[in-house]
Amino acid sequence: MSAAPLPLVPFPAQIPVLETERLVLRGYQPNDLDEFAAMWTEPDFFRYLGGQPLTREEAWRRLLTHQGHWGLMGYGYWSVEEKSTGRFIGAVGFADLLRDITPSIIGLPEIGWVLAPRVHGLGYATEAVRAALNWGEQHFPQKQTVCIIDPDNTASLRVAQKFGYQELARTTYKDHPILILSLFSDS
Repeated sequence: MSAAPLPLVPFPAQIPVLETERLVLRGYQPNDLDEFAAMWTEPDFFRYLGGQPLTREEAWRRLLTHQGHWGLMGYGYWSVEEKSTGRFIGAVGFADLLRDITPSIIGLPEIGWVLAPRVHGLGYATEAVRAALNWGEQHFPQKQTVCIIDPDNTASLRVAQKFGYQELARTTYKDHPILILSLFSDS
């Protein structure tokens, strides 16, 4: 049995650069690896993301996956850079990771955001998610996006709720409880 085909999104000629008041969302650069890999070793960072750190090699693969999603799907994750310092502070974007999860979210852009613990509480997640959602409203043919969040991750749940994401299902993913949230845009 074959799966339904993935929806095609017009491919950008290059990864778009989005700017907010305090952030630049851009394609990854090789020099993002050190900060990206360091993020994945901090317990405050990975506790809601499978509960395990990533090695430098695994972090590199994830960074490549984020970057490569753009070429295959026409959307993906941006590297988040803090304007005031020029430092990599996290990632935000959309993916379709063909997750083996019920209910299925295959074919729906799944938004995600991760930021280094050193910048938690500064409002950067809200700022980055707003920029990504604004981009998505202009580029996705479907009006629904989803996200999955650990039910104990109250900070990420607050960010999702700020944008109107509502619980679609409580389920498990890779033996961990997870919430699937959904948002329908008006545009």
